[in-house]
Amino acid sequence: MSQEEAAADATHPAEAQDGEKKQRDEAAEEQPRQEAWAARRDLIAHAPDFVSTLVARDQFGQTGGTHHGDQHFHFGGRAEARRTLSGPIPPSEVEELEGVFRGCQSFDEALKRLRDDRLVILSGGRETGRRTAALMLLHRSGAGRLRSLDPPASFPELADQVDASAGYVLCDLPVTRKRLLREAQLHSLRERLERAQARLVITVEPSAALGDLPSVRWEPPSAEDLLHAHVTPATGESAWPELCGLTAVKEFLTRHHRPEAIRRFALELVAHQRGEIDEARLAAFGETAVATQVTRWLTEEKPELRDKAFLVSLAVFDKAPYAVTAELADGLFVRLHDIQDPNIRPSIPVFGSSREERLRLAHADGYATAEVTEWGSLEGRFCAAFRDERTAPMLLEEVWNLHPSARPAFAEWIRKLADDRRPLVRTRAASAAALLAKADLSSAMAHLIEPWADGRKPHAWLTAANALTMTQLLDVPAVSRILHDWCVGDVESRRWTAIRAYGLLGPVHHEETLAALVDAMHRPPPDEAGSVQEDGEPSEEARQLADALELLLLAVRDPVLAALTELRRTDRVRPHALLAFLQACRQTKDDDSDRPPVLAWYARSAAAEDPTAARQLAAYWDGLLTDRTHNPKALGVLRGWVRHADDDPETESALASLLGALVATPTNRRRVSHLLGTVRDSRGAVTPAADRLRKRLALD
Repeated sequence: MSQEEAAADATHPAEAQDGEKKQRDEAAEEQPRQEAWAARRDLIAHAPDFVSTLVARDQFGQTGGTHHGDQHFHFGGRAEARRTLSGPIPPSEVEELEGVFRGCQSFDEALKRLRDDRLVILSGGRETGRRTAALMLLHRSGAGRLRSLDPPASFPELADQVDASAGYVLCDLPVTRKRLLREAQLHSLRERLERAQARLVITVEPSAALGDLPSVRWEPPSAEDLLHAHVTPATGESAWPELCGLTAVKEFLTRHHRPEAIRRFALELVAHQRGEIDEARLAAFGETAVATQVTRWLTEEKPELRDKAFLVSLAVFDKAPYAVTAELADGLFVRLHDIQDPNIRPSIPVFGSSREERLRLAHADGYATAEVTEWGSLEGRFCAAFRDERTAPMLLEEVWNLHPSARPAFAEWIRKLADDRRPLVRTRAASAAALLAKADLSSAMAHLIEPWADGRKPHAWLTAANALTMTQLLDVPAVSRILHDWCVGDVESRRWTAIRAYGLLGPVHHEETLAALVDAMHRPPPDEAGSVQEDGEPSEEARQLADALELLLLAVRDPVLAALTELRRTDRVRPHALLAFLQACRQTKDDDSDRPPVLAWYARSAAAEDPTAARQLAAYWDGLLTDRTHNPKALGVLRGWVRHADDDPETESALASLLGALVATPTNRRRVSHLLGTVRDSRGAVTPAADRLRKRLALD
């Protein structure tokens, strides 16, 4: 045996174990490259509520309360039981509302229109009581039975649902420039309501594209009127002047509150009038009280350090599973303890924490919810949320800005979260960084975002991109400049980060995003290989640019398609645009249906009054088929669509229209004919859809 071999055999077992552990840790850090669209879904699914801005501007992504991926059905405030959208509305619910509801000018206007026309569109923001107003409009118009309706797939289908004498309410009808509600459709619906002796109230978002259609803008009564309505039935009118003069009540009424928050405050005020609580508890509803509570949590001897760590963890994981919050809080506690008392090993009682006591300490609520995963719906996940939505950002800001001694431990903990294999945890690390950047941009960049962007692992770059995306959504100054400088700069990892962030921000700032991406395309390539590697596959940077364009295409659609159609004529943009379009076509389903989204987009555009987008989509397909690099994969996509058409007549119809546009040239006609003749089932026979398409296109 050589001396080197002997030395190797003499290695201390502990050192060998450390080496094996390091190898395992490094292997665990290696995470597969995540597709851009999947990464975007994770961001929307797991981020705090302020990322809803990203969804609200999205033409393709999620637009409602149900997400796909590891996520939770809960938006804002306390969780409510999921309500069936279609079916009878219990009379008891209406009776309860009748006792506390207060009308207002917009309500009176809507009631008159409902009585005259049997139909009224109520436009108002979420959590302003618009559904309650709709129910009371129907009740006070004399409707007997009340029923709720599902938003129809197409507006003409709504007339089939109002087939009996009743009061109908349709909440949250989506009306966009791509899904318009037309005056003729309203007239037809009104005639159906007249024949059925029924009435209908439709609620829409303030941003709904109603044009000149008649509607009423819902402006709820003042907070004082709502509070009066909830309090006086229990206390009597005589007690109201004194209660209204309380300092806590005056402070509460100076701020904007949701109707549900006013109802909860009314319960506290009634309890105070009965002597059950003091005014100090009453004041807990104000922001000053929230700030005071946060300061007390962090500066007073109680709660203990481990509970303080839980509170900070809950601020990061607000409205997330309690078990995840508590599990990760212990890691923060250990780091904080090492700073506070480095000579004593921290002790964590394994079974010593009561969930109920911790939630009571945090002024938080627990609730069971469903989690939709790639394996199906998982019921019974217990989540926790602060009762006051201002608590989480206020707590994080105070830890970061007013307790700098905690910064090293806090920053190290957040960086550790970013290495977790769970999408929820990684996304919340990014959202915490964004909230800290809003409090102190330079420090958050130095401690968190720049180390992620400068790291060796792409998943760290993705966390940096998510953090910058959410920071921009929070309207933090200078982020736009940072993104542009990184996008056209010389540091590869920062370019990757900025390009991905631009893709994620596309639905909100698509013009700025597209301009920045085009600038990045025109920067000199980092090496001689340019956008293509030796094996013919696109380089990583080219893939990132295509990923960003793909997100823009799928999220914004027509405006981006039109702009790219113009830009595609340039040699710098063309390869990126074609690759992005191919990637978009390879998406097999969107959030609203199981059909390929680009094919569904083509079908809608071809049937529209202005089929420009359909022509542009067909032109892109022609470009893919005539491009030697992309032709094989493009034919593979078409082959998959033909197989999908076997079970979906609408897919077959859309595919027939698209292929009909493509076979106008002899070369494409031969390609499509050969393709349809080679799509075969397990028995070797041409599939039914392929056979029907051949005949439909006269390719025999």
